[in-house]
Amino acid sequence: MTQADGIRRTSNGRLHSEALGDLERADSTEKVQEANECESEEGAKGNYCGDSAAPTGAVTAPDGGWGWVVLAATIIVLALTLAFPSCVGIFYTDLQNEFHASNSETSWVPSIMTSVLHAGGPFCSVLVERLGCRATVMLGGVLSGFGMAASSFTQSVEQLYITAGVITGLGFCFSFQPAVTILGHYFVRRRAFANAMSSTGTALGLCTLPFLGNYLHTELGWRGSFLVLGAVLLNCCVCGAVMRPLRAPEPRGQPLMNHGPPPPEEEVARKQKGRMRQMWSCLAASLSKHMAFDQLCHNPRYCVYTIGITWMMLGFVVPLIYLVPYATANNITQSRAALLLSILGLVNIVVRPPFGIIFSMPWFKGRHIYVFAWALLVNGLSNSICCLGPSFSVLLAYVIIYGLSMSVVGSLMFTVLMDVVEMKRFPSALGLLAIMESITLLIGPPLAGVLIDRTGQYFHVFFVSSVVVASSAVFLMVAFYWLDTKDRKLLKQGQPSALPEPARPHVDLAPGCQYSSVPTEGDKEKASTNGTENITSI
Repeated sequence: MTQADGIRRTSNGRLHSEALGDLERADSTEKVQEANECESEEGAKGNYCGDSAAPTGAVTAPDGGWGWVVLAATIIVLALTLAFPSCVGIFYTDLQNEFHASNSETSWVPSIMTSVLHAGGPFCSVLVERLGCRATVMLGGVLSGFGMAASSFTQSVEQLYITAGVITGLGFCFSFQPAVTILGHYFVRRRAFANAMSSTGTALGLCTLPFLGNYLHTELGWRGSFLVLGAVLLNCCVCGAVMRPLRAPEPRGQPLMNHGPPPPEEEVARKQKGRMRQMWSCLAASLSKHMAFDQLCHNPRYCVYTIGITWMMLGFVVPLIYLVPYATANNITQSRAALLLSILGLVNIVVRPPFGIIFSMPWFKGRHIYVFAWALLVNGLSNSICCLGPSFSVLLAYVIIYGLSMSVVGSLMFTVLMDVVEMKRFPSALGLLAIMESITLLIGPPLAGVLIDRTGQYFHVFFVSSVVVASSAVFLMVAFYWLDTKDRKLLKQGQPSALPEPARPHVDLAPGCQYSSVPTEGDKEKASTNGTENITSI
């Protein structure tokens, strides 16, 4: 090798190393600038860079540790929110006597509360993206507590519609949905077990709240009871406080400081207008994300399931609201009537966890919808037991059978929905389902109240609820069997399935939620030759 060749190779190596250094410095500067932009526009982009429900970066779910605290808090939140509307029946007669209201007028209170609890889902999702799960749960605790406390000072049943119905129901929505969401971030490997345990929260509320409400009713009356229950609902704030978000590891290195002059007023106004546009676009994208109309039009299984569940909700919760008034109207004491609801909750606590483990076995894969439909049929037919007589022994048998079937229905409702839609479309499919079922949840109890006012008998309500729920179960069984048979015939003929693939979403389900795979040796060689890196969106 000549001296000129050595000098040439040395200079080329130095130039190559300097070029690599320039590229690395430019890349690090670009990353810091992107981090600063993400930090400055944190609120406008849904808070995905900080305290968010879906933290970005390499975040590993602990599957334990502090996640057990979050699980316990979620159980308490579900006990205080989802089970609360059913316990309003303890004060049903007092509200009628206080405001001289009919059954139909009084039944609007728990009906509005339950409907708003489900219908506020898309709006709750916007708040979760803006504020994070922790702040949204605490906001829900404040709203629900304030709504119940304000209900104790109302002077008409119409005011109860606003305080106990809208405000408290919206607070329940803001509490329980983010609690379930953040639980999914803390548990991945043990997610099925965590979801099964959290579902016992509703049963725990059904078991304890009737005793508490009956005791408060005896000691303080309905106004004092509502005031104390409002204070009890503030515990959702405590539960939300322990739901700390999972954060991505912070990048090392000193951030670049900007010591330049302040921007002019025109620049500030332009940035504010840009942020307003981003907020409106974020709101529109969030509403589109949580309303899966494309699934309703092109996925027949989801369409059938949505119609069946919406029709089912017309009579599913009505017996829970009218069970205590039906018992007390037939000379059963208030304490024994409240005991029936507690037994219903106890049955759910004992049965739901083992049912969740059993239905996760491989044999039940593909059969969840039929098990769900049969349990729904038993649940509907069990309502006719109340027509046999108003004795405590008959109602006790009804509560046990109703509780067993209700446990199966509650354990499989979301599992079936996961089977009929893609997981990336599950949030939007659940949001649309919640909106549709909130309509029947709103009109079901008032229609039952009109029936009681017209006939003067409570057992007609249980008979009609039996027909409604049983018919929805038969509809689901027949429709899914027809779809499965049609699909099998097409497969035997060698043709593709008539069931179309669910449409892809038009918006990014988790903007900014990306990960880069860890490169292997072969990947490094390919990357060095191609000069590219694959980024995969979750």
